[in-house]
Order: sequence, then C-alpha cells, then structure tokens
Amino acid sequence: MDMKNWTTGTQCVAKKEHCKPKAGEILYHKGDVLTLVGPGTRKGEYRARHNTTGVEGLVSGSNLREREALRIDPKLSLMPWFHGKISGLQAVSKLKPTEDGLFLVRESVRHPGDFVLCVCFSQKVFHYHVIFQNNKLSIDNKEFFYNLIDMIEFYSRSQGALATVLLKHKKKEGTKSAESKLLKSGWLLDLSKLTLGEILGQGEFGAVFEGEYAGQRVAVKNIKCDVTAQAFLEETSVMTNLHHKNLVQLLGVILHNGLHIVTELMTKGNLVNYLRTRGRFAVSVTQLLRFALDVCEGMEHLECKKLLHRDLAGRNILVSEDTVAKISDFGLAKVSSTATDNSKLPVKWTAPEALKSKKFSTQSDVWSYGVLLWEIFSFGRQPYPKMSVRDVRERVDQGYRMDPPDECPPHVYSIMSSCWETEPKKRPAFHKLRDTLEKELGKLHA
Repeated sequence: MDMKNWTTGTQCVAKKEHCKPKAGEILYHKGDVLTLVGPGTRKGEYRARHNTTGVEGLVSGSNLREREALRIDPKLSLMPWFHGKISGLQAVSKLKPTEDGLFLVRESVRHPGDFVLCVCFSQKVFHYHVIFQNNKLSIDNKEFFYNLIDMIEFYSRSQGALATVLLKHKKKEGTKSAESKLLKSGWLLDLSKLTLGEILGQGEFGAVFEGEYAGQRVAVKNIKCDVTAQAFLEETSVMTNLHHKNLVQLLGVILHNGLHIVTELMTKGNLVNYLRTRGRFAVSVTQLLRFALDVCEGMEHLECKKLLHRDLAGRNILVSEDTVAKISDFGLAKVSSTATDNSKLPVKWTAPEALKSKKFSTQSDVWSYGVLLWEIFSFGRQPYPKMSVRDVRERVDQGYRMDPPDECPPHVYSIMSSCWETEPKKRPAFHKLRDTLEKELGKLHA
C-alpha cells in the first residue's frame, strides 16, 4: 500500500528503532504500534499517537508498515503442537530427527481423554502422562495448570520435572501457529506491561478485568478453556479489521493463562445499566438520540465491511468515559448468513426470519437495532415487558409490535416501527437510519 494513502486511524507497526527523536518527533522502538492521527508537515510524514505511551508526535512513513488485520483462518491454532489422538509410536516418528527440546502433545490412544507430553532429549523421546484432577492438569502433582496452553508456556520457561526445557514445537501438519501470526502482524502484546485490576464481570467464558496496559486503562477478557479460546480467536480476527469511533477498539492479545483479549476500557459500563441507574431526569432526549446515532454509525461501519453483528442489544453497547456509546461483543459477528445454534439466540431482539429460517442479514441486524432503540427510549427496560419468550415469538409472527415507550418522541417511534417491517427488504439500511437520526438531532438544536 502506498504510504501517501494511509488515512487517519490507520494503525502501523514501527519497522526500526527511533530512540533519538528530534523536536516534535515521537520516540518509538521496533515493533511498537502507532495510530496515525493526521498528516505531518512534510511529504511522507505523519502525526501519530503511540498506542502504549499515548504520546503524539511526528513520524516518517518510511519507518512504518501497516498493522495487518488477521484473516479468519481455520488453520490458525493456539495449539499448533497438539496432534490429537496418536499413539506413542506415531509420536516418536513425528519427532524425528530428534533434537533436544523438540516436543508435541497428543491425546492418548489407550486412555482416551488423557494427554501425553512427548519430549526429545539426548536422542530419546520421553512421554509424560498429564494427570487431570480437580479440573486442573499436572505432570508431577507439584505444578498445576488450567489448560495445555499454560502448561506448555510454563515448561518453555522452566524445566521443572522434565528432562529438558521445551524449546521447539513439532507443528501438526496443516496448522499455523497463532502466536507467531499474532506476533508478526503486531497484535501480540507484552505480558510484562499488563497489570490486572479488579474484576468487572464474570461471563460464561471467563472473567473480564479492569487493568492497565503500558499506562492506558484497559478491559481484559480472559478465556481459560483451550477450546473456547480457539473459538475466540475468530472474534479477535474480526476485531483486527475494525477501527471506528463507535466500535470498542481491540488493542491486542496476550497468550498466558489461556487467551487475554485486551480492549479499550469503557468506564461507564453497558448502556442498559447506564440508563436504568440515571433515568429520565438525568438523561436528556438529545443524549438518547446521540446514543442511538453512535450505535447506528458503528453498525453502518459493520454494514460496509459486510459483517453482521447478530447480537445487537443494549447489554452489548458500552459507554465510554466521555459518554460515547460503542458496540462490543463481536462474538457472533460473522460474514456468513446462517447461524449454527438456534438455542442461544436472544429471541426478543432477533428478527422473525432469522428465528424461523436462520436467515441473518444486515436487515435482521436492523430489526435488532429497532429493539435497541426501544430499550434506549424506555431507559433500559426489558423489551416486550411481561411477555414470555414463547409469547413474543408467536405474537410477533402474527404481526404484534411493541407500543412506544412513555414520552417517546413520535418521530423516533416511527423509526423503530420501520425497523420492524415484516418484509426484510422494506427495512431501512443503517446509512438511511443515520440520515434520519441526524435530522432529528438537528431539529432539537434548531
């Protein structure tokens, strides 16, 4: 990509050291990530903000390369050294030619479900049976781990009970190491710069912590289970493609105790709680419209990237320190249009055609956006109050739609209703919704 075409917001990785900055320039080291904030004073120069120090200054474009987005690649594995169910003999033949510290992990053929760590040392292969107890893994009953990723990480640093420290993994054919890919593309963060603070919440996949990364306040989602972490790798790849002021920004990931996904910290929590705890006396109609517009602009960005969110709801909208609403939780964001598991769908927010025949589209995201607008203007009430999920499914199919929330401006209710057209094609696109909301905001300020 030609340097001159980099736009504001592009993230770049430093190709070399720049330790003696001149006046107005920025100090950075090779591998540091910088965000471009505008053009510089000379040709080929940019103003940039250092992602970890937050310092702004000038930088020469020739010292930077664009931070690559990760492609969703099913071959990308957090455990490229895991070979699945193979026998001890097969493992030995895979570890040829033997070199000290070469290793792989396999599932035992004789004891299905048990793992074995196979390590080369002085021309021999040692097979260490991994003991599983109290939901933890161990080789010697002294060191305990939550998962294989942790175990391998530990023994790559210290020998412990093994014949040698683990030096080099034997990659399973057809896999690529997520770690080296993350490192190369500039998304792997440095564990030593992360401090974890208090726990913000406990999700079904693991905990979310408040923390600090190199001086910036961050939120950290920690996923301990290997299988889930692998699935979240997809969410992470989606997020590396997205830079927008109304989407929660991914800063990077750390591989330690499973997977840590590090994002900007949204100090004011989710939108539903924000509105419930403040209510109509503290939050003006202008502010409600601003939130609606924030989400609409974020969704318009997903729409132009041909991504679907599929779980757009107030609980997945977070509010920043300066009261900007941003979309989070791209866990279900997919390019494809058929869902796999219907049981987990949030029925009250999901369009009828998506519930019935799993037809997901930008138009089904627009339906959910209508429900989100209702949440915003009812100050965080649960949609379809007093109705069971089953009733909602049946009644909506028969044409039932929610009444406007108390004191909801009529124009806003007509926007909601337009999102709930039975025929998906008749629903407005996000860029049309944005125009309408901007006009509404304009009227209030006229």
